Amino acid sequence: MLAITGASGALGQRVLQHLVHTLGHPAGQILALTRQPATLAAWAEQGVQVRAFDLDAPDTLPAALQGASRLLLISTDAVGRRLVQHQAAIDAAHTAGLQHVVYTSMPRPEASPLLLAPEHLGTEHALAAAGLAGWTVLRNHWYFENLFGSLPQALASGQWYTADEGQPSADIARDDLALAAATALADGFTGQRTLTLSGPEALTKVDMARRISAATGRGLSVVQVPLAAIVNGLQGAGLPAPLAEVYASFDTNTGAGRVADITGDFEALTGRKPRSFDDWLVHNADTLQAL
Repeated sequence: MLAITGASGALGQRVLQHLVHTLGHPAGQILALTRQPATLAAWAEQGVQVRAFDLDAPDTLPAALQGASRLLLISTDAVGRRLVQHQAAIDAAHTAGLQHVVYTSMPRPEASPLLLAPEHLGTEHALAAAGLAGWTVLRNHWYFENLFGSLPQALASGQWYTADEGQPSADIARDDLALAAATALADGFTGQRTLTLSGPEALTKVDMARRISAATGRGLSVVQVPLAAIVNGLQGAGLPAPLAEVYASFDTNTGAGRVADITGDFEALTGRKPRSFDDWLVHNADTLQAL
């Protein structure tokens, strides 16, 4: 039995898709865990077992994991509380006798300027200290899909503001990361491993902007600004100051050259090459045109 936390989220849904339809894992041997089981009714109809799983109620978690042997722990979106939540899931996995936990982390979390990094690194340390038979850390590079958060405003104004100092990032498609997570969960690996999953090339925002302009027929110029301007812009869009600083630190992290490394870990794990940015643009052409 393979279990997945956050199964109703965008990544979790794609992991389910790959487990059942790409890898052919029996639906009845998949346990989809979510705070809102009703959101996974369609998967339940296909035979997937769906159970309530609330990381803020740690005493309930071991029972929810009964029957599972391996767990995919998808990092939560509860910034500031994630390490406590992740620790609860890892403790529950140990208590329930699971053999292996797969965790979705980030590239190079050690001494990273990204304000989310300590929670990821703390979770990695918690996994190593948990006494589990085995674990897999997937250090996921940023999704191409994250662009959908900034591109609508950038394409509307023709200017894409950033404080990343023109440094590149080796981004990767979310669906590829879902395939990697499904594979790591299902492949039966019993040891301890850390994999860094990057896209096939490291691109600057200028590189991306040229290709996005060609794909949409709309002009897009990259404008480097101070980090404070990014924070102020995010606050102006309605984010609280602490969260705005967290999101702005993605630019700081990129500017420090910490997401530019290209690895072969995705292909080694899945047997496939990761989707290129150009191919991703073609695949998402309708969505991009609608921005």
